[in-house]
Amino acid sequence: MFETFTRRHPEQAAPVAVAPVDATTVTAWATALVEAVESVDDDSERIDLTTELEKLKRIIGSVQADLAVDFDTSMRAKAEERGVGKRMQGRGIDTQLGAARMESPTRARKHLCLAKVLRKEMPNTHAAFRSGAISEWGVTQLVKETAAVELDARQRIDEEIAGDSEALMKMSDKQIGNEASKRAGQLDPASVARARAKAEKDRCVTIRPAPDTMTYVTAHLPVAQGVAVVAALKAAGDTLTNSGDERSRSQIMADTFVERITGQSAAPATPVAVNLVVSDSTLLGADNAAHLDGHGPIPADLARNLLANSIEAGLTTWLRKVYAGAHGGLVAMDSQARIVPAGLARLLRLRDGGTCRNLWCDAPIRHIDHVQGVAEGGATAEANLQGLCEACNYAKEAPGWSASGTHPPGQRHQVTTTTPTGHRYTSTAPPLPGHVPQAPDQTADPAPQKPRVLTIELYRGPALEYAA
Repeated sequence: MFETFTRRHPEQAAPVAVAPVDATTVTAWATALVEAVESVDDDSERIDLTTELEKLKRIIGSVQADLAVDFDTSMRAKAEERGVGKRMQGRGIDTQLGAARMESPTRARKHLCLAKVLRKEMPNTHAAFRSGAISEWGVTQLVKETAAVELDARQRIDEEIAGDSEALMKMSDKQIGNEASKRAGQLDPASVARARAKAEKDRCVTIRPAPDTMTYVTAHLPVAQGVAVVAALKAAGDTLTNSGDERSRSQIMADTFVERITGQSAAPATPVAVNLVVSDSTLLGADNAAHLDGHGPIPADLARNLLANSIEAGLTTWLRKVYAGAHGGLVAMDSQARIVPAGLARLLRLRDGGTCRNLWCDAPIRHIDHVQGVAEGGATAEANLQGLCEACNYAKEAPGWSASGTHPPGQRHQVTTTTPTGHRYTSTAPPLPGHVPQAPDQTADPAPQKPRVLTIELYRGPALEYAA
């Protein structure tokens, strides 16, 4: 690591009067910046500009953080004036911020919590962020590693690490986190121990997609258990590798992990459902992607292989017909009940792709809810239903929110949401697997005579009787 670095400094520019800032002004700045950068032809200047732009990016992050805190304070004050209880005053704030940042409400909530901590408890880190001396991830590490300690210890760590901007700029994000963790353990070991005990209660297993139709299955475990799991898998890998197994040790560890979790190497095996959504044309050889529940899109050849291998292995396989329009959307269905029937709910999850319908929110669907409430005259019909995560469903119940759903002929289902600030966001249901966009001069058939999409349930385990 370089102890020092030098950089060419251009001559000090004369002060420039800054006009009041609004969204239009920032858009003009961005346009001017892109045009100006295109004219740079000196390599040294490119390096200087890259450094200053990185600082600017950090400063912009700090400004966004302050704007989020101010917005939160203002919205809560307005809710209090309307007589909303303190517990409900913050409902929907993270969803509005997420839409503004074009990210999920969960990420926006994390940014807001981070910003509040910086504003109230860590003045040195806040100042360093404002000056571009620390990145947003470095700030996150510093806040996270001091979250368990008492306020006086946190502020002392804040001063010791972030008080010297020059020294802070020479630290990597990982070094910042490691240093904060060490000092937290020294200054307030009791609080760190209590936080560790609480964290053990939050152990869990999660899954997320990986490139090339792979997945990451992550177990969040206490350190001793996590080390023990990896040690056991390594031991199995070493044993089979030394006995002449042609697989690599990593492959053996992965296969052993699957075998021991699913019970595939033991009898009787535990039945596990794998839900696959695939078009009939894909099964017949077309290259349209399928959808694997819990993962997302998968290539057509992989979908066919999954089905063929499951049938050859004697696994129970169920097929359900789902009717889709030529526009790639689900054909409308109605129900007179206020509670969405299970069959319709299952189809709506397919229509909405398995994830929350709000823009930029990738959380799994937890609630099938009315776009327009039943009390307001909304019907329990496909056009007035949407799949939402729990947080987004609760957010739209806050004062000032409204939504409308439509399913025009020849188009996919749409929901337009209006936030308390008057901003409107329209989300369109994703096309079902196998949809091929039509040419502009073609007319969409809203009611095809044959099923275009099938859902296939593959049960890995002994044969099960299907209960209708």
